[in-house]
Amino acid sequence: MSCIRTLLLVREPVLFAVTRKELLRFAVKCTSSQLQVLARCTQNVASCTPKTFHTSTWASMTKPTVWTNKNDKGKDSSNKALVTYDDLFEKAGKESKTKATFNKVLDVFCRKDIRRRGHVEFIYTALRKMPEFGVERDITVYNKILEIFPKEVFVPHNFIQRMFNHYPRQQECGVEVLEQMENYGVMPNTETKVLLIQIFGRKSHPVRKFQRILYWFPKFKHVNQYPVPDHLPVDPVDLSRICLQRIAADMDAKVTVYQMPSLEVSEDGQITTQSHIVGIQSPDQQCLLAKHNPERPVFLEGPFPLWLKETCVYYYILRADPLPPGEKEEERIDPERNFYYPMELDFDLERDLGDDLEYDVDEVEEGPVFALCMAGDGDQATLAKWISGLQWTNPVLGRTPVIFRLSSGLHELQTVTESDHNNVDEVLLNQKMKQ
Repeated sequence: MSCIRTLLLVREPVLFAVTRKELLRFAVKCTSSQLQVLARCTQNVASCTPKTFHTSTWASMTKPTVWTNKNDKGKDSSNKALVTYDDLFEKAGKESKTKATFNKVLDVFCRKDIRRRGHVEFIYTALRKMPEFGVERDITVYNKILEIFPKEVFVPHNFIQRMFNHYPRQQECGVEVLEQMENYGVMPNTETKVLLIQIFGRKSHPVRKFQRILYWFPKFKHVNQYPVPDHLPVDPVDLSRICLQRIAADMDAKVTVYQMPSLEVSEDGQITTQSHIVGIQSPDQQCLLAKHNPERPVFLEGPFPLWLKETCVYYYILRADPLPPGEKEEERIDPERNFYYPMELDFDLERDLGDDLEYDVDEVEEGPVFALCMAGDGDQATLAKWISGLQWTNPVLGRTPVIFRLSSGLHELQTVTESDHNNVDEVLLNQKMKQ
């Protein structure tokens, strides 16, 4: 009956004619009672009205939305563009990039929205902009960045949330703040702990990172015997002294300043600049140089780069070739030299049948290094002054030939011209023709 009723409700004339034919075929097979019901349905078809959707009065008053293409945007779309977080820091830092302007940007973001929408992206941007404002080592600024997180929102309330890493994106952002503090050597304080517990809870990844920092920072604080200061000295002599002490790694090594940077005015009125020359040598290196054969030359090589934080410096070494096998002398070690542990171990260890006795060890022998230095100019004339200064404490250098092996360093940068490129292309073509 429901199927017949739906067919009768069709309004199109063609479809209605088709349904009438189907009804006549269906009526031949029906009984008398079914035909009476079918007749009643056909009489009520005319009086049936199609049903409509029930809508409110407010929906009928509103205008339908018109969909527009993305490419057909007018000038209004440019005015409604979102301002990125990088622009906030750039606008605030136009006049001066200081701690006050950085804190001002943080206050503006916190007052902008109570829910702190987009706080994760803003914190990542703030961490990236901290070195530009000079606040990368300030613990108060890090605590203020942690205050941007909403409080008591990301705290897990049961063990299931705690087990499945509750709010992982926010926890990773909190760990990133602590990792930047660790990279710059900033020690978190009690305020940092209170903020992390309020934001993420006691058993969260940022709190565990905080506990690890508190455990390891005091242990490694005084391990380095040659610590690097937070702010490197501007004076090249002081900077060279710090670098040479770190390279030598010998407490008995002595740093000597052979020449201070100065300006000299000649009789002709020409001004010449004298660069600094700073060297270092230990008593053991002096003994090695005293035993060196004067007939064998020594080599002055460099410059070699050394990065100290964000500053690159260059140093030079005075060394010799390794001794030939016939001239080597094995020194006997006194057994009473050290009473705490033996200096030599002579064990006859038994080998099993499955032990592999054949193995290759690449042993590269290097010659002894007699001294190191740093100079403002890497030319041969400046380094010759260092050699002449070493002769006062090492008289053997006066009888030993010195060979300079200097490469292009900071002050001797070689630029490739167009003619050099053409010569290289010709060489490559000749090699291809030979092949």
